[in-house]
Amino acid sequence: MSEPSETEHAAQAAQAAQAEQAEHAEKRSSYRQILKATSLFGGVQVFNILIAVIRSKFVAVLLGPAGMGLGGLFASTTEVIRSLTSLGLATSAIKDIAAANATGDERRIATIVTVFRRLVWVTGLAGTLITLVLAPWLSEIAFGTREHTLGFVAVSTTLLLGQLAAGQRVLLQGMRRLKDLAAASVLGATAGLLCAVPMYWFYGNDGIVPAIVVGAITNLATAAWFGRRVRVERVAVSLKETLHEGKGMVTMGVVIALNGLLLSATVYLLRIFISWAGTVDDVGLYSAGFSIINQYVGMVFTAMLTDYYPRLSAVAHDDEACTQTINQQADVAVLILGPIILAFMVFVKLAVIILYSEKFLAIDQMMNWAAIGILFKAASWAVGFVFVPKGDSRLFIISEFVANAYMLLINMAGYYWFGLEGLGVAFLVAYVVYLLQVVLIARARYNFRFEVSFFRLFAAQLALAVACFLSVRLISSWYGYGIGLILILISTRYSYRELDKRIGMKAAIETVLAKVRRRLGRT
Repeated sequence: MSEPSETEHAAQAAQAAQAEQAEHAEKRSSYRQILKATSLFGGVQVFNILIAVIRSKFVAVLLGPAGMGLGGLFASTTEVIRSLTSLGLATSAIKDIAAANATGDERRIATIVTVFRRLVWVTGLAGTLITLVLAPWLSEIAFGTREHTLGFVAVSTTLLLGQLAAGQRVLLQGMRRLKDLAAASVLGATAGLLCAVPMYWFYGNDGIVPAIVVGAITNLATAAWFGRRVRVERVAVSLKETLHEGKGMVTMGVVIALNGLLLSATVYLLRIFISWAGTVDDVGLYSAGFSIINQYVGMVFTAMLTDYYPRLSAVAHDDEACTQTINQQADVAVLILGPIILAFMVFVKLAVIILYSEKFLAIDQMMNWAAIGILFKAASWAVGFVFVPKGDSRLFIISEFVANAYMLLINMAGYYWFGLEGLGVAFLVAYVVYLLQVVLIARARYNFRFEVSFFRLFAAQLALAVACFLSVRLISSWYGYGIGLILILISTRYSYRELDKRIGMKAAIETVLAKVRRRLGRT
């Protein structure tokens, strides 16, 4: 057998170089998509939080505590029914729609969408009928009187309207129409606010129920407007086929809904324990601290998830592609969250005073520990989500049940021994354990592994976070803040440099600035 000639060697080398360039271009495109979606929905989350703050302010000023309590009881009561009757379709169906969309088979896409729409109507009507029938008892449970029975009768319509709106958003997300999804969210929130405020102004507490109903209508209208842009073939789907295709959506949806109830139960039991072992004030401080973490830092997770879930669902059949997708998402999550976590630790006292008052400053040490835990949560979040797209419902619920059990125990022990600060330490410890759990399961089940580049990124941001933690805790006065600011700048610079390697941040920023200049030139 003759040895390959120099020409053949050169051709093979050229082919290898082309393959490497193609792989690099594909990775860069994927990283850009992650960052683009995160930026888009990060902005949406900020806007929605702003709308929520404005609405709360109007309610507080125009209706007072009684009106806020009235609206909250209507919302929380119907939310319980929605969580039980929606069957988790708003999450589970994204996997099926994204997977069908990835095939490019129009018939398959149309079948899945048709089945999903039928399930949405069934679950939405079920929620409405249950609320309608139970209206007198719901009024008695929530308010201790049947005086608000008609209110629950009116609000029952929002169960159907809300489920139909969620169905439109799921379709947009599953089909990767992310700009339309973002626009629907922003316009829906804005329209709801503009309709609610005049009702509060003119009718006071009597305007609460109409505002809830009109808000549901405007939410559906905006979602449906953008949902119609998705062109799906009309196909005939038999009842047998509906049951067959819908079984997977419902099964995984029920598991997701159960996990949500399990998480709610865990938080509830922890609050009961804090009240028993400590004080009601500590319950309020704990709730306030983790409300800030979940709402303002957690919005990064929400923004990423909008794009991540359908992308992961589209490659769920391929373990190697799943591994690559998870690593890319984990890379971006750590690089974005790194500077945010450091800024959170440095300015936590200022944030608490702005959002609450000086009475809540006792939570700052708890939140500093929890901020480090966010890095471990980011990594575990990227890995732990793979069970849902893979369709491993049994494994998912067992894993989450075990995790919630030991998280509850760790938090109880942390509070019992170290008070509020112990809850922050417990958050960190619990997510270190959870990260090990999901990585080991994913490795055994899907041959998953973190790439060396992720460990390098994670170690760098963790080291900066620990240094920042020590500076604000051990160094007094302005010196600690000064060192903290320097560390924030280092973390930001590091994240920028690493993102630039992956997506060409400098070129991307120059492109955006060029577009802005062109638009300004036209005006």
